[in-house]
Amino acid sequence: MGSAMEGKPQPGYGGVMKEEKIRTPYFLVDERRLRRNLEILKDVAQKADCKILLAQKAFSMFSVYPLMRQFLAGTTASGLYEARLGAETFGGETHVFSPAYREDEFDEILRYADDIVFNSPNQVRKFAQRAKEAGKSIGLRINPECSTQDGHEIYDPCAKGSRLGTTKANFDLEILPLLDGFHIHTLCEQDADDLETTVIAFEQKFGSYLHRMKWLNLGGGHHITREGYQKERLIRLIQRLKKTYGLEIYLEPGEAVVLNAGDLVSTVLETMDNDIKIAILDTSAACHMPDVLEMPYRPPLRNSGEPGEKKYTYRLGGPTCLAGDIIGDYSFDRQLNVGDTVIFEDMALYTMVKTNTFNGMRLPSIVWQDLDGKKTVVKTFEYEDFKMRLS
Repeated sequence: MGSAMEGKPQPGYGGVMKEEKIRTPYFLVDERRLRRNLEILKDVAQKADCKILLAQKAFSMFSVYPLMRQFLAGTTASGLYEARLGAETFGGETHVFSPAYREDEFDEILRYADDIVFNSPNQVRKFAQRAKEAGKSIGLRINPECSTQDGHEIYDPCAKGSRLGTTKANFDLEILPLLDGFHIHTLCEQDADDLETTVIAFEQKFGSYLHRMKWLNLGGGHHITREGYQKERLIRLIQRLKKTYGLEIYLEPGEAVVLNAGDLVSTVLETMDNDIKIAILDTSAACHMPDVLEMPYRPPLRNSGEPGEKKYTYRLGGPTCLAGDIIGDYSFDRQLNVGDTVIFEDMALYTMVKTNTFNGMRLPSIVWQDLDGKKTVVKTFEYEDFKMRLS
């Protein structure tokens, strides 16, 4: 059986960590860190008198939904399957938004969703009456045309030519009787000052209609659980909106729910030299952390430094045949050896939900670490998981 130190990372050779022997790669979600985030979100919701939902697009580890349900009011979904997952395994309120709904799925969505947000007046005209008759709450996503992001246009719903949300020029007054609320989502890893800027722009264009609404969903992208986030400013903004318009206010963060609560644990398979030291890991940027290539970004790695900061710099790459399967360049106090463990941090958000099996790569296992530090393997993936995605 395990020792007294089981589940507690210990300093290892080369500035990496020695973990108990669970087959790598695996995602490790830590209950203590997750609870910290959930407690912050619940406190904000209580003080602001608003409802906070889990955006499942960022985190869908449904085995921990019973815990999260103690802190959050429900879930948001981007389509049928997420809506069903939230309704069946989380409970509370289930909200769904899609840029365009499929006719052959809409009746099933009505079985699971409580609030349905449409992207355009045309989608409202096509589906809202049917949803109303089913007792659902109806919303319209608004594009306030107020971009507050720096770079990463791929994540900016207010970027020029965005397909997300209805602009003032495309709004149709005739659909107002069908609407119960508005939805605005424009942020990505941002603070309350950017939200306030967005809300003011939204009010200037659509404020005259808010007294006719029951709710306003301020979307996600709020980095509420980040150190230094302006929580009091967020609370004051929500309180003002409620007092001014008499609305129920929703927030639907994804990243903030699991910020810094999960790691991706990997093992060094091989080292080599080609102008630079290279370490090949058993985890892949392309398969296991695709945002590294899409965004791109360099994920934080425990006990490492910037290239050249420490004595030994390595380029970390995955085991696939893709030449660009590169995670990034990192430096260490000691050389890396085959068998060393490396731990990528803050990997519960978005990473877990985007994994794929390109090249027949095995998906990382999912591991839960409880408050006592005990690790439990929640899910492993085998050949059949790869095979059954094909035909």
